[in-house]
Amino acid sequence: MDRARKAVLAAGVLYLITFVTSIPALPLYHRILTNHRYVLGGASDTGVLVAAMLEILLAIAGIGTAVVLFPILRRRAEARALGFVTTRVIEATMILVGVLSVLSIVTLQKHGAAAGADPGSLVANSRSLVAVHDWTFLLGPGLMPALNALCFASILYQTRLVPRIIPTIGLIGAPILFASGMVTLFGGWDQVSSISLLMTLPIAAWELSIGVWMTFKGFKSSTEDAGIVDLRPPVVPVPAAV
Repeated sequence: MDRARKAVLAAGVLYLITFVTSIPALPLYHRILTNHRYVLGGASDTGVLVAAMLEILLAIAGIGTAVVLFPILRRRAEARALGFVTTRVIEATMILVGVLSVLSIVTLQKHGAAAGADPGSLVANSRSLVAVHDWTFLLGPGLMPALNALCFASILYQTRLVPRIIPTIGLIGAPILFASGMVTLFGGWDQVSSISLLMTLPIAAWELSIGVWMTFKGFKSSTEDAGIVDLRPPVVPVPAAV
């Protein structure tokens, strides 16, 4: 197995990891995000800690997908390849800020009441931290996948490194997800509403399909996509000084 195939395989596995780790986190967070009296103590934090661990893995795997693919994609479209890496990093950063906000609520729950903190103050702080999580959830997993899908899927569509139906799903799902995020931003509907989840399905199908394809099939070889036009300017050799 050559180096390029290993990189694509690693990216496929990492894509599948992001898909698997992103699903359980929100249900596990449900109690701490919806019950503002959670911070007053008496509730188990095991599920929250498991969700936090999954989201940390999600963030690491998300960055990994872009980093391992960047050397391959930059030869086809360097600007979009860099955009893919950048949006993945922003997405991971937002996820980790959300994790920190939730873990801060866990700390308040464990030590706030024991330290004699005012219950009203604890609840107010908890609400503030939940608000931080909600906004990072929108700006990170809610919007960034649309932007990195546009960068990555457009390269794959142009170069035919995978069957075009796969990046087509991403190119369709990206504007739908972005539109849903904008409606949520302006208060049209909640991010975890039925219509929002429905509009997330195309981008989820894209991420699952590209992950599976890269894991089990890989990209077409350089001989198969030799017809790709390199849009970068040619390198003009500099004559040696006499």
